[in-house]
Amino acid sequence: MTAASVDQLLGLFERWGSDPYDEEVSQLDHALQTAALAVAAGAPDEMVAAALLHDIGHLLDLAAGGSGEGDAPELHDAAGARHLARLFPPTVTAPVALHVRAKRYLCAVDPRYAASLSEGSTRSLARQGGPMGSEEAAAVAAHPGAAAAVTLRRWDDLAKVDGLAVAPLAQYRDLLVRVSAG
Repeated sequence: MTAASVDQLLGLFERWGSDPYDEEVSQLDHALQTAALAVAAGAPDEMVAAALLHDIGHLLDLAAGGSGEGDAPELHDAAGARHLARLFPPTVTAPVALHVRAKRYLCAVDPRYAASLSEGSTRSLARQGGPMGSEEAAAVAAHPGAAAAVTLRRWDDLAKVDGLAVAPLAQYRDLLVRVSAG
């Protein structure tokens, strides 16, 4: 059952992964690059899974006939995390659930971060509510999952390199099965 569920997730990438993610890369390229950054950082398997799956909400939206924007009425992070929670532990789903808020948080506390966003991330930031106010930023900073979400967010921002050679999707199957069973 677990392997079949993981295969269904991977099937979303196979069907919808070629859709554009940002200015330069596809949904699949972005996911694979984000996961590759997690692997390169020596992240635990749960964070590698979160990195690979963090934008699954966009693919779920596409599969349901949406535009893939996934930012209204429900943010793609919340939809993705809720879907993944049926299969993965909170160590995977919490960073996914918080990665948009982590972008909004970083924009509030670090003007250099906001200036470094790609055009696509800048546009989505506006749809997602813009930089946080000080009270909301303080609440995010105090959240137990904030550090993991900020780490994921930074990988997310770097994972937009056209033509970057990374491991294929199939290489992550066993990791996902292992994490989902754990």
